[in-house]
Order: sequence, then C-alpha cells, then structure tokens
Amino acid sequence: MPDFQPSVILYTADAMNQQGEAVLAQFPQAETLEIKQHNRLPELGMNHFKVKSDVLVLGKLKSQDIKWSGRSSDFIAPSLANGCFGACAYCYVDRHKKVNPITLFTNVDEIMATVDKHVMSQPWPKAANQTDPDYYTYDIGCNSDISLDYSLSDGVQQVLAFYRDHPRAKATFATKFVNRDMLTFDPKRKVRIRFSLLPPHVSKLVDVRTDSIEKRIAAINDFYDAGYEVHVNFSPVIVYGGKEWRNDYRELFRQLDSALRPEVREQLKCEVIFLTHNQVQHQANLAINPKAEELLWVPELQESKVSQYGGWNIRYDHQLKSKMIAVFERLVQDEIPWCQIRYIF
Repeated sequence: MPDFQPSVILYTADAMNQQGEAVLAQFPQAETLEIKQHNRLPELGMNHFKVKSDVLVLGKLKSQDIKWSGRSSDFIAPSLANGCFGACAYCYVDRHKKVNPITLFTNVDEIMATVDKHVMSQPWPKAANQTDPDYYTYDIGCNSDISLDYSLSDGVQQVLAFYRDHPRAKATFATKFVNRDMLTFDPKRKVRIRFSLLPPHVSKLVDVRTDSIEKRIAAINDFYDAGYEVHVNFSPVIVYGGKEWRNDYRELFRQLDSALRPEVREQLKCEVIFLTHNQVQHQANLAINPKAEELLWVPELQESKVSQYGGWNIRYDHQLKSKMIAVFERLVQDEIPWCQIRYIF
C-alpha cells in the first residue's frame, strides 16, 4: 500500500461530521482549507501526480442515485469516494476531472440507508443471474479504489459490515492494490473483491503507482482465507504486437493457475473488458505518460463510439473485437478452464 500522507486537506462544512473529524485527526500535519464544493477545487499549483499524492478532499455525497449495471454487479451503489492515488493511463474517472485527488464522502450512514431502502424494494427471493445466485450485488467502488479508501476512513469498514450483515445485499469492488489491513475484517463471503490483472510488463506501463501483478495474484489465497469471495478482473485487455498479447495472457493465466489452491480456483470467476479509451485522455497522456499511449491509442485497430453517458470514446473495431474475444475465450479454456467467464465485451 502507498504511504499516503496528504499535505493539504480540503473539506466542505457539511463533511465535518464524526467521520470527517476522524479523518482530519489522522493527518495533523496537513494544511486544511474549507471549500464550498468538493467537485470544484481551487487552483492547487500541482501537477497530475502530485495532486494525487498530496491532496485529500472531504465532502458530502448529495446525489445518491443507484444505477442498474447487470455486469460486475446488479447495481452501482452511491460512491463512497471519488479519485485514487494511482494514475492509470486509461482511468475513466480521471478523464472527467481536471484534477482528481481522492475525495472521501463522510455521510456513509445516509448512503447505507439509501442502499437499504433500494434493496428492500426489490423482488425477493432474487432471481439467480450471473452477478450472484442469491443476493443483490452492489458495486461500491466504481469511482475509487476501496482498498485505498479502507485505510483512510472507518466509514468504509462500516459499509463492508453493512453488506456482510444484510439479508439481501452483497458488496463487490475491483482493486489494483493489496491492503493487508483488510484481512482482519471477516466479510463471511458477502464481499466480493475483484483483483484486476494485466500482463505484468503492460501493467507497469499503464497501471501507474499501483501494486504489481505478482503481488495481486499472491494475495488471492490470503483474501479467500480471510472470508472474502475472490474473483479476477481481466481489464482492460489491451491488444498489441500481433500475437504478442496472446502469449503474454497465456503466461499470465499460467501464473494464476500455479498460484491458487484448488478450493480458491473452485470459487473464482472472471470478467473480461477490452480497452475503451478517450481522446481527451489521450491528449493529456501525451504530456504525462506518452509511452502508454503507444499501446492505448492505435487508430488502425479502433473505432469511435458514444458511451452510455454521452462521451466520445474509442474502442477496438467491432469486427476485429469479435475475433479478439474468441481468441481470449480460447486462451482461458486452454490454460485456466476452471475459471468461468462471467461476462466479456
């Protein structure tokens, strides 16, 4: 885990409840400044990476919409945080904000009440689907990395306990970090952690300031032993070098196969998401991580698309992508046939 020691904490007045005060108390050395809106920050005079290292924002989440997903989860829960210490070159959260430090939302009691009201309004028993056979699943980390947030606020542990103890709901989140503090919490298989995996040399280039792939794979058995349900997230799948990407994924699958114990393999499933990139982010990366763009921005393989939220992105050409998906499925079947693909696109 990174040693996150912010030198500046920005906060809104309505974030200063018991949890907000507790976060401030963790970092007595930090300069504090009250702001009016958590999503409109003053000019900080810091570059992209320093903002993520040195700034923490505390706010109150006012819009608590719950959205249908049907992929990684049944629903996307209201965010517990926004932003991340990491600086992944393809991050869709970064592309929507000029500067994007970690913003923690301190009104977790309201967020949990919103989720409870929502899940209790759903038909019960739940109809089994690929997200889970028994419980309604809520992704709690779409805009941040919960493994990081866990060490910054006890509100995150309260949320995990809420899902663990709820009779109808289950939490899930993807992560690129290994937070061993989370191993002391017993989620009783009601929290699904999804470790994101790429070929290691690609991850070093595009997963900026995150834990290594080797470290993530090595943690899977431990998190299973601690009571988590553990899946993996092959995302984003980046295509490069003719057959090179296939060989690299074959080796990645073999690393995974050799690392996991039989009982862990039995419960592990995966989701697969091929790269979607963005022109605004591409331009920004040319200044801060140009080597990554040699893998991410390949116009001869890509086509434009409008995202479900109205943004202009690029993805692999749909005819090529169908072939890429078939190749990936074949590799999984060849090397890790025990790993069920929950969905792939």
